[in-house]
Amino acid sequence: MKTSVSFVLAAAAALALGQPAQARVTKITILTDTSPAFCTGTPPVCPTFGAAGEYEVITGLAEGVLDPSDPLNAVITDVELGKSADGKVHYTSTFQIVKPVDMTKASGLMWHDVPNRGGRITIVATERGFGDVGLSSGWQGDNSGSPTGLGTLVTGTTNEWVMVPIAHHHDGSTVTGPVQARIVNRSGPGSQLLLVMANQFPYSAATLDTSQATMTVHLHETMDGKITVQKIIPSTDWAWATCTDWANQTPDPRSICLKDGFDPNVLYQVHFIAKDPYVLGVGFAAFRDLGSFFKHEAKDDFGTPNPIAHNIRWSIMRGVSQSGNATRAYIHLGFNEDEHGRKVHQGAWPIIAGRRVALDFRWAQPDGVVELYEFGSEGPQWWADYEDNVRDLPARGILDRCRRSDTCPKIIEHSGAAEVWELKLPIEWVGTDAKHDIPIPENVRRYYVPSTTHGGGAGGFTQTPTGVVNCPGNNWGQGTLISNPVSEAEPLNAFRVYIRNWVMNGTRPPPSMYPTLGLHPVVEREDGRGDDHHDRGDDHGGNLVEATNEAMGFPAGIPGLPATVPGASTITSLDGTPLATPMIEVPFINPVLDYKWGPDFDEIDQTGVPSEFPPRIAHVIKMFVPKVDADGNELGGIPVVLRDAPLGSYFGWNVTAAGFHKDQNCNYIGGMVPFAITQAQRVANGDPRLSLTERYVDHAGYVSAVTAAADNALAKGFLLQADHDTLIAEAAASNVLVTGP
Repeated sequence: MKTSVSFVLAAAAALALGQPAQARVTKITILTDTSPAFCTGTPPVCPTFGAAGEYEVITGLAEGVLDPSDPLNAVITDVELGKSADGKVHYTSTFQIVKPVDMTKASGLMWHDVPNRGGRITIVATERGFGDVGLSSGWQGDNSGSPTGLGTLVTGTTNEWVMVPIAHHHDGSTVTGPVQARIVNRSGPGSQLLLVMANQFPYSAATLDTSQATMTVHLHETMDGKITVQKIIPSTDWAWATCTDWANQTPDPRSICLKDGFDPNVLYQVHFIAKDPYVLGVGFAAFRDLGSFFKHEAKDDFGTPNPIAHNIRWSIMRGVSQSGNATRAYIHLGFNEDEHGRKVHQGAWPIIAGRRVALDFRWAQPDGVVELYEFGSEGPQWWADYEDNVRDLPARGILDRCRRSDTCPKIIEHSGAAEVWELKLPIEWVGTDAKHDIPIPENVRRYYVPSTTHGGGAGGFTQTPTGVVNCPGNNWGQGTLISNPVSEAEPLNAFRVYIRNWVMNGTRPPPSMYPTLGLHPVVEREDGRGDDHHDRGDDHGGNLVEATNEAMGFPAGIPGLPATVPGASTITSLDGTPLATPMIEVPFINPVLDYKWGPDFDEIDQTGVPSEFPPRIAHVIKMFVPKVDADGNELGGIPVVLRDAPLGSYFGWNVTAAGFHKDQNCNYIGGMVPFAITQAQRVANGDPRLSLTERYVDHAGYVSAVTAAADNALAKGFLLQADHDTLIAEAAASNVLVTGP
């Protein structure tokens, strides 16, 4: 096994004189080449993967340059303010390539993975078994792994990052502007960082003078933006500083020291003037240019060979959660077209992603997860052109630009219950007025994995599940319900096969399957002609309803659920009046809020300069959810074995146990309430749901139910044969209704 290391890093602006300066990668530097890779033991044993044989892993840096006047780059906010002395915009990005050692054995397909918050991605063994190539590269310039965000270059990082320029006025002066940041569920006399999600707020205060900022204490917030304010903290009682206590401070424009310390039961909101915004939209162009370079070019401008040159025929862009949202935004803003007018990626796979990431505007904070006052749901979240009647925006869609340039990829998207309840997915299906099911273009397939937490649970079959969950996000808290185990891994394996075959061979995947209103529109084809048979895999529709107990058919009396959630009935209708039927008592859904960020912010593209903090909320948009059965498990969507042979009620939501968010949703994590094992236990608990023995009688009966559910999922095309067999074997080996030792 050999490992060679070469580290040569020039600043993005310091490219050699005389080199061409179109929008593209101009230089790559190989940092490490581990060949063969994935070896274990001493002496090392190096695995082979199918016919592709041994694999190697290459990491490096890519330097690129953009022409701000190119129409493909003009959509980047502040691109003109990011120019170097040569009139161009420069960037440096990390990358990792996972490839067969012998590229003649490669399949010709490259997965171009979008890192989630900078996490480097290595393609899985199944994809290596196909002979596929993996490319992971940076797009986010403000995250903790980025030298842009840190201000210094970290040479040993395993994260993917892109170093983008800081915007300056044409006279060289500093760009400043208003921003907002929050501190929640923090305690003690020491200082606290401003955070977005769990990462540091990426912008510094322009002045340490706290009289030029405002800190407000919130006692309570509802999901629809109703705020209970306790007080404004005097500017003399807080400081921009790191500290162990008020008496021991070191000035710091990104940390806050509070005279009386922090109270974990309140939220602190800070409005201030920030400086030095990053031109973060350059990250999308860097991702585009690396994908195009490794697919098409033989070498860089300095003669360094492309290690996968002439071996890539197809590429699929793929992202999960935040990076799935980035995939959607990348397509919407036209970045799937390179400088030669070529389609960069033939396929796109946004996973558990129902919106567009908030990246391409001044003061962008792409780490946000659409908590209150966070960007991400503005403009069209749907693929086809469709009216936005509530927000009074014209008919637009995510595919607008790529349709005009004929560069749209084939798209498979899949999501689950947590994305509906917490991450504002439903407007993608029915728009802001929810009067019709929005057409799905023929180049898109949509699959819904019902009753799942964000990304799916750990799977498995047990009649005694355990496990308290922590709510993700900005120190959100802990969940009341145990973790939801319903897995998305098995459907994902099927989706992987579908998108590979669709891109490489033109084999169409199964019809879309997801909850609908039951109002079937004519489905729009890529050639503009109607196709009324494509979207007919959704159990005939009618499974998408208002988020009320009555409409959902949500069962009453499930033990272990809180009786009410404060503020549940304060969610308003489109005209601002309370809903006639309150929202489901546990918990209440996270609605889309129509924020007004100021006149210089483009609501359709999420570009420009926001100036109003906090924003005015013009509308609270009504959300729709799937119906449920007598157990509270969701109806519709694709067949899922554990949902169809259940051991409890599986929810896409959970309830926060304590802290500022007590009794509200557990951000974007799901929960479970197990069934009683016997009828006597059920009756004693007042549980309306049948016990395990009443449902399945004994262990053999449960294995039979799992077998039937697995057979159905296999027949419908949402379970591979190997996963089918494994699930049945796991059920047979489980403790469900096993008697004796």
